[in-house]
Amino acid sequence: AAVMLRALRRRWDAYKYRFVPWLALNLRRKRRTLRYVPESSQDKIISDEDVFQTLLKIFKALFINDFSRQAHILALLPEIKHKYLKLLTVEQKRSKVNSCNHQSRRAFSPEEVLFNTLGFTVSRDRSSLVSAGTGVFVTKGFVPKGTVVSMYPGTVYRKHEPIFFQSLGNPFIFRCIDGVFIDGSDKGLSRSVYRSCSRRDQLGPLQMSDESWLTAALQNPLAVGQYVNNCSHEKAANVCYQEFDVPGYFPVELRQYLPNIVYSHDIESHLRCVVLITLRDIKQGEELFSNYYTVCQ
Repeated sequence: AAVMLRALRRRWDAYKYRFVPWLALNLRRKRRTLRYVPESSQDKIISDEDVFQTLLKIFKALFINDFSRQAHILALLPEIKHKYLKLLTVEQKRSKVNSCNHQSRRAFSPEEVLFNTLGFTVSRDRSSLVSAGTGVFVTKGFVPKGTVVSMYPGTVYRKHEPIFFQSLGNPFIFRCIDGVFIDGSDKGLSRSVYRSCSRRDQLGPLQMSDESWLTAALQNPLAVGQYVNNCSHEKAANVCYQEFDVPGYFPVELRQYLPNIVYSHDIESHLRCVVLITLRDIKQGEELFSNYYTVCQ
């Protein structure tokens, strides 16, 4: 019995850092963690346009880096092919200046693309918080204040959509201010639901979302936000969540890098994403810590 209790205690210690109801029950003891949001339109850390442009920049870089494997998409979209051939030509000229042997140009890893594009990389590792399990660290480079440093992947559930069974024992359920939930678990039923919805929405060779965050080989290196732990008395928050609705004009060829999918495909609305924004400059080696009560909408 003692062994079982210790095992349950260890699981709870790791679980509570991401469990919003636990934080709510302890609100009286931690009132400073609550942030009142009087008007959502005035509560953005950075603008939606800045978020859009950052995602566009990194996704375009990932697409060009992986250009040789995009033939099935480009064959259907000749106008897009022409646009990216122009961008690729510019990239090749830049590479030729920096290399005597242009033919030796290789494809970079997604992490290298992130560093070359935004100046940093992030990855998962054991958290510096005792019993908190996995955390997210800036492993290379420097992240300025007000930067999109990560994304929270998962299936997006609107109000009143069934999420009960997916939520059992699941420490990765993220609740937005307006009641929308994002299930960021990459295991069990959550994993199956995400894959099913992703393949349901696929249009021929055009993928409308990224499934790679369910694996160890990420195509979108920002899709690790579900592992960012909540701050503590010793570790102050250095990032916060900001909700972002993907506009309808988001390039169709770049949707393959969006790590979110809606549960119900018949709902006509923008895809909800949640990005993590830095609250201060963050240096190489630092762990990311959030505050669940700085969720923005």
